[in-house]
Amino acid sequence: MFRFIPFVDFVFGAGSLALGNVNKDSDFDVLVGARQGRIFSARFFCLLSFGLFGLARGRLDHGSRACDKICFNHFVTEGAYKLSPPYSASWKDLYLNLVPVYGSIEKINYFFGCNSDWMGVRRYWSDDLRHLYRDSSWLKKFLEIMLYGVIGDVIETTLKYFQILKIKKSLSSINVDHKPRIVYSDYELEFHPDRRKFEV
Repeated sequence: MFRFIPFVDFVFGAGSLALGNVNKDSDFDVLVGARQGRIFSARFFCLLSFGLFGLARGRLDHGSRACDKICFNHFVTEGAYKLSPPYSASWKDLYLNLVPVYGSIEKINYFFGCNSDWMGVRRYWSDDLRHLYRDSSWLKKFLEIMLYGVIGDVIETTLKYFQILKIKKSLSSINVDHKPRIVYSDYELEFHPDRRKFEV
């Protein structure tokens, strides 16, 4: 499905899926590389596309309700390919084991290169059978052309306004004792409200 979503450059499988410690209630965390200047549009179309098929995990989905759903908890643009600290041992392990799912090998290796100083050197040589899709569909290319100019800027600004309103509203329910890591900007969107599991 990512081949059809505009402004998505690459996608990694992350979390328990990548680390190999899934259980019967596991969701599928993904890290999405979004086009600079269109991060809120990319997130909107991801949530819309997967949501139509009941595959996007909602904020209140837990346990069996989250099972097998896609958790869109991290979007980065090129300006934020180098992830921000702190870099714990568990964080390093998590990102060293990212699984390429969609996107070009060049973009994927560029992302790894941006993080090599703290993560360690990792290069990807196209030998992972889970990386099935590398090229955009004609529909994705068409939508990106249609949403590239002023119309796309207006849509991005509008989506940013409403998404940030919703994000700020949800912050009141986050427990600071859970070591949350919440980032929302034009360069990165990260939603890890409970990072304790990464420290275990």
